[in-house]
Amino acid sequence: MRDSGLAAQAAFNRRNLVRGSGPQQLVENRTVFASHGAELSIYDTFASAEKVRLDAEEILYCGMISGKKVLHGKHHFNSAFLPHESFVMAPGETVAIDFPEATLDNPTSCLTLGISRERLRDVCDQLNQKNPLPKELGSWRPHDDHVLHLFHTEATQQLLERIVGSFVHNDDDRDLVLNLGVTELLTRMLRQQGRNFLLNCARHDPTLNALTETVRYIDDHLAETVDIEQLCRIACMSRSKFYQQFRHVMGTGPMEYIQQRRLERARELLQSGRSVTEVCYDVGYVNASHFTRRFHQQYGVSPRDYLKLHQVKMVSA
Repeated sequence: MRDSGLAAQAAFNRRNLVRGSGPQQLVENRTVFASHGAELSIYDTFASAEKVRLDAEEILYCGMISGKKVLHGKHHFNSAFLPHESFVMAPGETVAIDFPEATLDNPTSCLTLGISRERLRDVCDQLNQKNPLPKELGSWRPHDDHVLHLFHTEATQQLLERIVGSFVHNDDDRDLVLNLGVTELLTRMLRQQGRNFLLNCARHDPTLNALTETVRYIDDHLAETVDIEQLCRIACMSRSKFYQQFRHVMGTGPMEYIQQRRLERARELLQSGRSVTEVCYDVGYVNASHFTRRFHQQYGVSPRDYLKLHQVKMVSA
């Protein structure tokens, strides 16, 4: 598994702490880098701890850097939190956090971005003006997830690395990087929530509109070669209109979406303990090397390493 760029940035930050007075506290030692419509912090924990409370005054985006946390929230929410994962807390939400593996030599680190509700509303307004959803799906808005737990893609990981690197290294353009980065991060979060909502609609009522029926068909045939002409017939659209509508709502073209869903399904199957070879063929790949390459491109880790990581996660949870 490659060394995370975020882990390298956090290590740089900790070296600066050591050169100074050292960490002020062993649990959730906080370093604040800036405040510009959003507040960027890195938290380092140098000792194991349990039930450490985290409150979100505004929207709180958290990205794991190194080590492991275990989150406990409302509605029986309990989940391990590992590198390459994110969670988003709604304003007023509280979680309790365990740090089972943190030590002085191997601290647990994460980043947080506190984002105002006004900023989120601005991004929603921009999406509703420029990329409105079909009327059956409502408008762009944050859904009612109190804690949204995501395994983010390599593109989001690189975005977080750019934001953190700019501030850790005190770049001249750090405020601009944070401003643009937060907008992109919120857009990615909203699109992921929209995709999840559309998938849920497709599972429960595939006839809600043309796209939900198409999405349901794709999900039911991931292991097969999906024919675009068949999707156009299901949607009752011409090829050009189908491509336009699909990209408008999903943020990507239909063929790339199919690849993304295959890899998402692969990740789910790996979590259940299935072997890499089984998963490769179960999601429609005929070449294991191609499957490994695409999985790594999307998630920044190979299927084999992800399987090992999840096995460790299950054993230690």
